[in-house]
Amino acid sequence: MNVAPAALRDLVRGIFEKHGMSAAHAALTAEVLVWADQRGMGTHGVMRVPQYVRFIGKGDLNPKPAMKRVDRGAAVVLLEADRAAGPIAMMEGMRAACEKAKSAGIGLSLIKQTTHTAALGYYTQSAARDGFAAIALGTSSPLMAYHGARAAGVSTAPLSIAVPGEAEPFALDMASSMISMGALAQARRSGKSIPEGVALTADGAPTTDPTKASIPLPLGGAKGSGLGFMFECLASLLVSNPILAESLERTPASRQHRQNGLAIAIDVERFVAPEVFRREAARLAADLRKLPGDEILMPGERGARKAASQRESVSIADSVYEELKAL
Repeated sequence: MNVAPAALRDLVRGIFEKHGMSAAHAALTAEVLVWADQRGMGTHGVMRVPQYVRFIGKGDLNPKPAMKRVDRGAAVVLLEADRAAGPIAMMEGMRAACEKAKSAGIGLSLIKQTTHTAALGYYTQSAARDGFAAIALGTSSPLMAYHGARAAGVSTAPLSIAVPGEAEPFALDMASSMISMGALAQARRSGKSIPEGVALTADGAPTTDPTKASIPLPLGGAKGSGLGFMFECLASLLVSNPILAESLERTPASRQHRQNGLAIAIDVERFVAPEVFRREAARLAADLRKLPGDEILMPGERGARKAASQRESVSIADSVYEELKAL
C-alpha cells in the first residue's frame, strides 16, 4: 500500500515512544527507517520496526541509553553507545567524526555496543551534504558464510561511502554478502524464490527456497568474507567488544543482539575547494555516462530517483503496515 512519508514517520515514531524512547530518539529512528523505504531499500526500512520492538522487550536495545563520548585524541572519538538503537548511535558517531574533521581534517568515531545499524547510507550522505567525504561500516553476529565454510562465520559486513556530488551525494551503500538478511526476509514474505548461488540452508546446502535459506554467501567469495573478518577487527576488536568469536564459541554474551560501528569523516575543504571537488565529481560522472552500453548509473543514483518518485507517497507491503498498526 502507499502511505504519505510524514504519516508513516508519525506512526513509527509513536510506536517507539510507546516502547520507551524519547521523542527525539523515536523521531530520528523513524526518519532513518522511512528514508530507506523511500529510496527503495525496504530491507532496512520500517519492516525492521517489529524487530526493534522485540529487541527492546528482550533488553537487547536500550530505549533510554546513557551514551558516553570519550575523546581519544585530536581526531578520534570512542562512543559508548549503551545498546542504543543503531540510528541514534551511528548518527551521533558520524556527527562526532565530522566535528573532529572540522578541526583536524579527518575524524574517526568507533561506536561500541549499538544495535541494528539500519541503512548506513543515511549517515554518510548526511555528512556528504555538509561537505565531508564519509565512510561508515558495521559488524554484527555471524550471519554470512565464511568462504570455504558451510556455516555462518562473519557478519554481512555493511559498508557505505559518500562524497559531495551534484544535486545529491554520490553514495555507495552495500553489504558484503550476495543477498542481505533483509532481502531474505522480504522473499519469505512474498514467497518468491531467490537466485541460485546466494544463500545456504541452516545445514549448509545451496537453496533457492527463501523459507529454507538462512545463511547468505559472501560477495566475491573470499573477498566478501575477508571484509567481514576485517570489519570485525576494525569495529569490534579495537573497542574490546568482540562479537564473532563470542558467538562462534557460544559464550553467554552471544545470546544478546549487539553490533559495533565505525564512522570516518574527511573535511573536503582541507584538500580542495568544495566547489572544485563537486565539479570534478560531476565531470567524472558525465564522462562515465557517455560510455557505450545501456543506462549507466552512478552510486546512489537509483536510490535518489526512487526517493524523488516517492516524495509524496511511499510504497510498503500490506503485511508490514498491518504489523505497524498492531504495534
